[in-house]
Amino acid sequence: MSNQAAWIKAAKARFEVGSAPPAKAGPGEVVIKNAYAAINPVDWKIQEYGPPSQDYPNILGKDIAGEVVEVGADVTRLQVGQRVIAHTLGRITNEPKYGGFQLYTVAYEITVSPIPDSIPYEQAVVLPLAISTAAAGLYQKGFLELPYPTINPKSTGKTILIWGGSSSVGSTTIQLAVASGLEVISTASKKNLEYLKSLGARHAFDHSGATVVEDIIAVLKGSDFVGAYDAISIPETLGATAEIVHQLGGGKIATVLAAPTEGLPSDVKTVGGEISSVAIATEQPEVGDAVWRKYVPEALSKGHLLSKPDPIPVKGGLNHVQEALDILKKGVSAAKVVVEL
Repeated sequence: MSNQAAWIKAAKARFEVGSAPPAKAGPGEVVIKNAYAAINPVDWKIQEYGPPSQDYPNILGKDIAGEVVEVGADVTRLQVGQRVIAHTLGRITNEPKYGGFQLYTVAYEITVSPIPDSIPYEQAVVLPLAISTAAAGLYQKGFLELPYPTINPKSTGKTILIWGGSSSVGSTTIQLAVASGLEVISTASKKNLEYLKSLGARHAFDHSGATVVEDIIAVLKGSDFVGAYDAISIPETLGATAEIVHQLGGGKIATVLAAPTEGLPSDVKTVGGEISSVAIATEQPEVGDAVWRKYVPEALSKGHLLSKPDPIPVKGGLNHVQEALDILKKGVSAAKVVVEL
């Protein structure tokens, strides 16, 4: 299998398309022929800031959708020819073969799910990293520790706040929390409030409203509140979320980026960061098993897990990966930029 990739060859460099090593599945791995890859903020931020933890040359990209072309000797859940999505682990391994921006990617089986024929690749590819990131904050020990999602969830009587529900991670976090039997309160811009409700949120608030903090507290007061998930994780959103959690008696906020506790109320703790999405496959594989192996395939096939937000497709292959990153960097709303490979 001749392979090509969009390489980042140095800190802050633009992507260059060139040949890549052939992909080979090892134990617990599969090789996927990629049809689409999705772009995430971490991709352009690595390019923009050149973090010291990044090796070069390398292949970025965390979300792929395509066809399984090889399975490791011990892999029985997946078969050659299946249409799948995968959260790729190149960022944590720093090995190019696990990156998404190439024609063939090696993926850990535990973060791969079959997808039904009814879901196009360009729609399905919005999900993978969001699934892992949402699951990390919701289910891992030391995080919010919710019950695992099920197809027919029973109400737990508990409530959760998800700030930034129209983002890619927020959209999936809402759906998983509902599948875990929780009542969801979420925020977005005014134009996306109905979108939040279509995902299962019971209450949706305009994040820019002058009284949004007070309004959310009023809805949640007296409920069995488990904590919050900040799917944006910038100082402004963290400050608002922390104030709500504090007013409700304190607790945890799961974050998508490493977030300091300094300056927050003493009864509020942040848990999370980029690395936590990988831990469900490595340090706490019981979470990856419950979500990726047991819930996601059935939920997708039965329409219980929606591939949202909708994609903004960029056509034309690997040469357009840089264009796709530039589009995302400018900002999108309730959408995810994806590139045809």
